[in-house]
Amino acid sequence: MSQTKRPIRVLVAKVGLDGHDRGAKVIATALRDAGMEVIYTGLRQTPEMVVNAALQEDVDAIGVSILSGAHNTVFTKIMGLLKEKGMNDVLVTGGGIIPEADIQTLQQLGVGTLFAPGTPTTTIATYIQEWVATHRNF
Repeated sequence: MSQTKRPIRVLVAKVGLDGHDRGAKVIATALRDAGMEVIYTGLRQTPEMVVNAALQEDVDAIGVSILSGAHNTVFTKIMGLLKEKGMNDVLVTGGGIIPEADIQTLQQLGVGTLFAPGTPTTTIATYIQEWVATHRNF
């Protein structure tokens, strides 16, 4: 009996008070269209809510959309919470308005590629698929 492979599971999150979620919804739709199972958290999530949802949903990746300028705080907190819960094999990626110097600092903490506005959705989907194929037991 062959076992079918489950789709990649991605949590798309909008953290903080930023109320602009059009980009997050576009990404969520594009990832779904690429064959992934997408859980969208909706607006005004805390890092704790995001990590708890990721744990409950057994996701392979978390994508954070952030335009508020709180990216250093948000990503650092999410990475710390994932580590506390032993979720070291979950990709944390995202996008928004993030200066290059901050991207480098966040990547040193273990955050994956961060995408600027205007990045083709196929680029993001391919990145997640390749990362999961390399880092998760599929």
